[in-house]
Amino acid sequence: MSEELCDVGGGITLCYETFGDASDPTALLIMGLGTQMIAWQEEFCEQLAARGLHVVRFDNRDAGRSTHVPGRPPTPLQLLTRSRSAARYDLDDMAADAAGLLRELDLAPAHVIGASMGGMIAQTLAARHPGLVRSLTSIMSTTGSRRSGQPAVALYPIFLRRAPRERDAFIEHTARVFEAIGSREIERDPADIRELAARSFDRDRDPFGTGKQLAAILASGNRTPDVRSIAAPTLVIHGAADRLVTPSGGRATARAIPGARLMIVPKMGHDLPRLLWPQLIDAIAAHAAAADEAAAGASGGGSPALQVRPTASGLQG
Repeated sequence: MSEELCDVGGGITLCYETFGDASDPTALLIMGLGTQMIAWQEEFCEQLAARGLHVVRFDNRDAGRSTHVPGRPPTPLQLLTRSRSAARYDLDDMAADAAGLLRELDLAPAHVIGASMGGMIAQTLAARHPGLVRSLTSIMSTTGSRRSGQPAVALYPIFLRRAPRERDAFIEHTARVFEAIGSREIERDPADIRELAARSFDRDRDPFGTGKQLAAILASGNRTPDVRSIAAPTLVIHGAADRLVTPSGGRATARAIPGARLMIVPKMGHDLPRLLWPQLIDAIAAHAAAADEAAAGASGGGSPALQVRPTASGLQG
């Protein structure tokens, strides 16, 4: 399906795309900081749709072809001091965007899957709009607590440096970022990263969007009390080799959400390597299926089946 636009209210229009049969349960994919929906690569979406899910990916505000909020980004000093005054919106607003998309497209309740900042948005969506979320999968994310999930100090200069405006330089910059934060011990195709960077540059040349999104994360602070209120069945996935959101962030998320299950993936960094797709898709699809079966049983649609647990390596109860 080609890209479409949806007015979700509050002056925000989101660009989205769907995969699979619209009659299947919806899986809403939310991407991370400064990253467009195309980072949920088409083949990934198609493989997830083949598991019986109607997959929807979208650009967050200030990314891709969704609305870019007017105004200057925070300064490096404001980011380093975690100044909340620099933010033009917060994660509650971004979660409200996702809620508006689900409502406008009549897709709720959905299985919500978020990566990195997208995991933070997904957590906030599940906490603030519980009726819209059938299940939650939080990938390489955290609760906002400064005691967990903090990046390696060596990564700070990369993210305080604004991406270049020139296409080739932007592609090289993006490749260096993924080299620093990605899965170093898992084979990756550098051409794959460069192609994604080129497509991202062609879709969106706003140099300020990432800074405004980062300010939204900082303005939202420690979300642990809200995260503790999440009632949706939750799977937390985190890479053991993540240097950007260290594994303590995933563990903190799983501890905070009642009944959440934690899946630590060996050698995985802060990315979604193609070689890990079968493992990740198996886990996401099984978690969604279990949540659907539990919901059917609770509503009198039949006896609830035994809980389906992903068989991927590293799953913890």
